This record gives sequence, C-alpha cells and structure tokens, in this order.
Amino acid sequence: MQPIQRVAVIGAGAMGAIYATHFFNTPGFSPVLVASGARLEKLRQDGIWVNGKPYQIPAICPAEAEAPADLIIVALKHHQLREGIAGLNGLVGASSVFLSVMNGLESEEIIAALYGAEKVLYAISLGVDAVREGNQIRYTTPGHVQFGEADNRVISEKVECVQEAFTAAGLRWATPPDMLRQLWWKFMVNVGVNQASAVLRAPYGLFQSNPDAQGLMEALMEEVVRLAQHQRVNLTAQDIADWYPVLRTLSPLGKTSMLQDVEAQRKSEVEVFGGKVLELGQAAGIPTPVNAAVVRIIRVIEQTAS
Repeated sequence: MQPIQRVAVIGAGAMGAIYATHFFNTPGFSPVLVASGARLEKLRQDGIWVNGKPYQIPAICPAEAEAPADLIIVALKHHQLREGIAGLNGLVGASSVFLSVMNGLESEEIIAALYGAEKVLYAISLGVDAVREGNQIRYTTPGHVQFGEADNRVISEKVECVQEAFTAAGLRWATPPDMLRQLWWKFMVNVGVNQASAVLRAPYGLFQSNPDAQGLMEALMEEVVRLAQHQRVNLTAQDIADWYPVLRTLSPLGKTSMLQDVEAQRKSEVEVFGGKVLELGQAAGIPTPVNAAVVRIIRVIEQTAS
C-alpha cells in the first residue's frame, strides 16, 4: 500500500473535527470533510472552530471527490450512518481504508456490507472529553484510538499504514491483539457512563467522585459483562475497574456525547447502547433490568423534550 495522504472525514462533530484538524495541521496530508445538503453549506460558510481556532478545511459532497481517499474516518452518530455513507463510490478506491470511530458494535459491519470487509478496520476512540456547541468544539485531551484487524497478532500492511499516518499527525494510537474484545469493552463503557450521565445530567466529575453515580454506572456495565461472556468475549469485573484510570484523565467538566445530546434536545444513541443490551439480553435469555429502566427514562426524556 502507498502511504496515506488523502484523508476523508465523514461527520464533523467533536471527534471528527479533532481528527480532521490534526491531519490539516500536518504537512503531507490532504484532508476533506464529507457532508451534504445544509450541513455541507454550513461547513463551507462557517468552517469549524476547535479550541478557539478557526479552520476552513475543504468540505465536499461525495460526488465532488476528485480522487479516492486513502483513509476514510467515519465519525457519525449511529442513526446517521446509513445515509452518511451512501454513494461514496468516488471516494472509495481499491486501497481505501475505512476507520469507524463510532459508538456501538455494528458500524463496521454496516460499512463492510456496502464497500467490502477487506476495506474496514475495527476501531474505538478512548479518553476524548470534547464538547461541541454548534461549530465550536473544545477539548482538553484528544484521547487515543485503538484500531486494527479483528486479530492483530500479526500486523497487516493496512494497519501499518494507518499507524504511520496517526503517528505523523500526532494522534495517539494502539493496536491490541484482540480488537473484538476492545470493541466490547468500549461498548460496556458507553452503556455505563453515557447512559448514567444522561439520566443524572452529570459531567465526568460526578462519576470521578460520587459513589452512588459510580454504582449506577457499574450496574449498567455489569449487564454488558454478562452478555459478553455469553458471546464468548473475555470481559470480566476487572474490565469495569480498568475504566476508572481512563475516567480520571478526563476533564471533570467534560460531558459524554449522550449528555450533550440530551441537553441540546438532539436524538441520542440510547438504542445503540441500552437498546442493544436489551436486544442481546432477550435473545440470550439474560435479564438486563438496570438497562431496561434507564432506557425507559432516556426515551421519556427524548419524547418530552420541548
């Protein structure tokens, strides 16, 4: 594979903006933001602001792609995914690599169904405490990305190319041997802290210090651990404990994506988190009462938003 130069970012929210600006600031890369309709026009007109600095990164619709992208970073919300990745044929070439930093367990499978599993790497983003208000994004830490094939005991050329690109752009990364386990670990974290923060309307600081908030978060996570073990994924109670060192690196005033959605009265990803837990629990015959209660609360919050 040739070194990565052309980078397309689909989804210029908090995470997408962080990755796009890192590549924009690094010589040798040509990033573009991919959007359509009113969102495309807004990006062209207003650009994005990251930590108080304005950026005018080229924004295109898929039909305007002049050449395939080497790396396509997908940073959408789950309910935006199918529409957001439709019609990317001009951006997808023989050696293009997709990297989805989305939440949940399904985005890679959906992308692979359209463009081929050989073009898709598994990925999770950890430790990002970004907050978005309109086109303004603020963060104190960009966290790091874990990515790779499902099995990385031998590193593929595709993974090596992405590693080199992330290193050059100053983005922290890791390639664990078992990415499927990491995908489930991140799912467990999101089910816990995202949903608990949404019902408590609380930033990270509460979960860093309050035992009752931690208890709710952990109860949500414990149900994921039981489901993972049923799926023969090696999650244990220790994985819940391993979340706390990451949590303590985040700004106490930082907010989860779901809390930001609830406060902005946007559609949240509750169906990707708790909704998926309920679906998996029902299929496996494993009770998930804590997630069931929290999902109902969040659905009511969304339904009654004025």
